[in-house]
Amino acid sequence: MQIISWNVNGIRAALKKGFVDFVQKQNPDIICVGETKAPAGGMTIEIEGYHEYWNNAVRPGYSGTAIFSKIKPKTVNNDLGISKHDQEGRVITAEYEKFYLVNVYVPNSKRALERLPYREKEWDVDFLKHVKKLEKKKPVIFCGDLNVAHKEIDLKNPKGNEKNHGFTPQERKGFDNIVSAGFIDTFREFNKDGGHYTWWSPMNKCRARNIGWRIDYVCMSEKLKAKLKKAFILNDVMGSDHCPVGIELSN
Repeated sequence: MQIISWNVNGIRAALKKGFVDFVQKQNPDIICVGETKAPAGGMTIEIEGYHEYWNNAVRPGYSGTAIFSKIKPKTVNNDLGISKHDQEGRVITAEYEKFYLVNVYVPNSKRALERLPYREKEWDVDFLKHVKKLEKKKPVIFCGDLNVAHKEIDLKNPKGNEKNHGFTPQERKGFDNIVSAGFIDTFREFNKDGGHYTWWSPMNKCRARNIGWRIDYVCMSEKLKAKLKKAFILNDVMGSDHCPVGIELSN
């Protein structure tokens, strides 16, 4: 089974840049999409062979998530069930036979860090509670743009970004808490090196120069580790300022 996660930075823009062609060529069993920015009234794509599920923000053209799955989930639920978090379409939880899959697009702390207190003390805490609660029933895989580079090797210029959003001590501690709670950063199970990024600023030819950040992840419960066969970053796939990431699991 192949699961892919991709922050498309606007699904309407991604459709014009070959999103459906990518899905058909890559042929994942499940693809989780973030930052869909769906219009007012929502939308559907109807990719042949896939069931689709959307969680759109109350504000049109902002945030949002979607899941396209060849396998029909047993249940699908949007959001965390907490009003202060549930206006931006950031979470979809799909239940499959052997695991829960959570597609998440974590709030950005913003350049001036005005959302950092919310991110640190509220969102990160409540999201981790959500996946730990699910884990009491069956193992969990969660994936998406987590808006944090965990370690210094996860971005090109760590020293210059220590006080910047996405690399603050508070955000990094939030990821530490994920690991301490028993979830695996799947990519690091296979690759311990730097230089592997999933997001590049559109300025100054950063992508061509590979000046980037690894902020998109697939994490999973320790119980699923034996089924994890591969984790990868598709950094040659264009169409967004992020690239797809994914895993392959044995049956």
